[in-house]
Amino acid sequence: MLVPGRRRDVDALLAWGRRPSALRVERLARRWDLPVWHLEDGLLRSLAKGRNHPPLALLVDELGVHFDATAPSRMEQLIAAPITAAEADRARALGMLWREQRLSKVNPPAEAAAPQDPFVLVVDQSAGDRSIALGLADASCFQQMLQAALDEHPDCTVVLKVHPDVISGRARGHFNARDLAEPRVRLSADGGHPAQLLERARAVYVVTSQMGFEALLWGRPVHCFGVPFYSGWGLTHDRCKAPVRRRQRASLEALVHAALVGACRCIDPHRHQPCSMETLMRAIGLQRRLQAQQPRRCVAYGFTPWKQRNLRRFLAGSQLRFRAPWRRIPQGVDAVVVWGRRAKPRLLEAAARRQLPVVQVEDGFLRSVGLGADLVDPVSWVVDHQGVYYDATRPSDLETRLATGQWTPAQQQRAAALRQRLVEEAITKYNLQAEPWIRPVGQRRVVLVIGQVESDASIRYGAPGLRSNRALLAAVRAAEPEAYLVYKPHPDVVAGLCRAGAGEDDAAELCDAVLPQGSIQQLFTQIDALHVLTSLAGFEALLRGLEVHCWGLPFYAGWGLTHDRERCDRRQRQLSLDELVHAALIDYPRYVSRDSGWFITPEQAIDELVAWRAAPPQRRTLVQALFRHWGRLRRR
Repeated sequence: MLVPGRRRDVDALLAWGRRPSALRVERLARRWDLPVWHLEDGLLRSLAKGRNHPPLALLVDELGVHFDATAPSRMEQLIAAPITAAEADRARALGMLWREQRLSKVNPPAEAAAPQDPFVLVVDQSAGDRSIALGLADASCFQQMLQAALDEHPDCTVVLKVHPDVISGRARGHFNARDLAEPRVRLSADGGHPAQLLERARAVYVVTSQMGFEALLWGRPVHCFGVPFYSGWGLTHDRCKAPVRRRQRASLEALVHAALVGACRCIDPHRHQPCSMETLMRAIGLQRRLQAQQPRRCVAYGFTPWKQRNLRRFLAGSQLRFRAPWRRIPQGVDAVVVWGRRAKPRLLEAAARRQLPVVQVEDGFLRSVGLGADLVDPVSWVVDHQGVYYDATRPSDLETRLATGQWTPAQQQRAAALRQRLVEEAITKYNLQAEPWIRPVGQRRVVLVIGQVESDASIRYGAPGLRSNRALLAAVRAAEPEAYLVYKPHPDVVAGLCRAGAGEDDAAELCDAVLPQGSIQQLFTQIDALHVLTSLAGFEALLRGLEVHCWGLPFYAGWGLTHDRERCDRRQRQLSLDELVHAALIDYPRYVSRDSGWFITPEQAIDELVAWRAAPPQRRTLVQALFRHWGRLRRR
């Protein structure tokens, strides 16, 4: 605002709400004869408040500010304007999506608990909030509101929701100890998300809080003791007279469309580009759901610095502490986190004595472009509260989902579309590129045998019979004596990051071809069948409609989709391929964007993997190079 003269390339000035700085902007605009566009946080702002959580939606108003009832605003005009049938349909769908995703202006994962007995909700605000005075109210309105709630609902508890800024000590509220001494008043002061309170309240009392608008989305009666933007249209019970500009009635659809579409601009948190309100609602809803599923306070054991960084991404929203494997479990934690089955027995015993759940994390099934052993960051991990998917000796979250889950036709259609996209884009776990291999002319049946790292936990806990690559090759040769056998060793073994199995270097004696550099997704197009111990390649082959033989018990075996040599008594159910896909790729893993660090859907993860694979290859960092070199030395 210290510009000495008007710039010729400026068409308008921007001001934030009704802050003192906005008044200075307005004076400058009058001097320069320029319009002022006022900005404010959108009604769906972000996950949290603070510098690390900028607004993802803004209200843009060239006339005024939506919470200022003393003057016209664009929001007000949009509410009063007629809307089309398509806009009304969209508004109804937005209201439903808001409820499904359980959203609010700011969206922490934990929800404020609602009483079991009947209650009405009274919403406090920060003292000095400009929306109070500009909403034609004052501090006395809060006392009137509380008393009205008590008088009008004599048989109900009155839940008083305290503003988060009051809880944090950054602001004062409008109620004192005497107000709270009333026996029927119950304080909600944990800063929790209001969805459960709004969902179950018999009525909601506000002065000018946005929570009144959210209550309308939940279909609750709303009593207004000020003039917020949503009052005066015949949708609320108003105790304060609205301006004459609002004497006409408006539909809830018109209000929702104006507030969430017409006056609002949204940004995609992943691509950092403009997006629809629906896109933003789903993105924030996904963060809330996944964060709510995880323990709040975790202690993690045995994670390298590189994995610690990634664990923070995949358990975003949890408080994490890291400990060496020999350290005791500290007080004040809700869960112990370990990598796969690597936890020491002593740690597991200590967790059991404390009745603390042990959460196991592992690589997901659509991981990266490059090997994890090369310290390539993952797009997907799994977080399992029962076991881990490759451990057939006990249940896992994935196995339980496969054994008990029900999927709607729409969910199965989504899984089918996801499967088709994976095949079309040739996406696999590591997405390694190699020269194509063409099946020999004249061979009637070509069979691929997949090698694994023999020290891998998936063999130790998922292969009760055969446990070596050479034994697998010998068994397949005996089972398919006339087939053309192709053996593909594990990429980590080929790269020198893991040891070959006993006798694996002589694999050529038992097969017709060894393909150390072959691309697994390209090989799928050249073969008739696949044999595995527990390799994920069997699942990837199922996605492509191939015949799969399992000599161990990977997570996808035992459901009627594979030819199984082993049996798991817990797996008695027959599943369709799309049910398996939904459980394994949609329900079970977590996907985190490489760009935003936010949780994403598997469809978005495929987009990122495709773009990642198409980008020019990046040179290894010094840490990656040293790790690869050290890995080779350790395995000599």
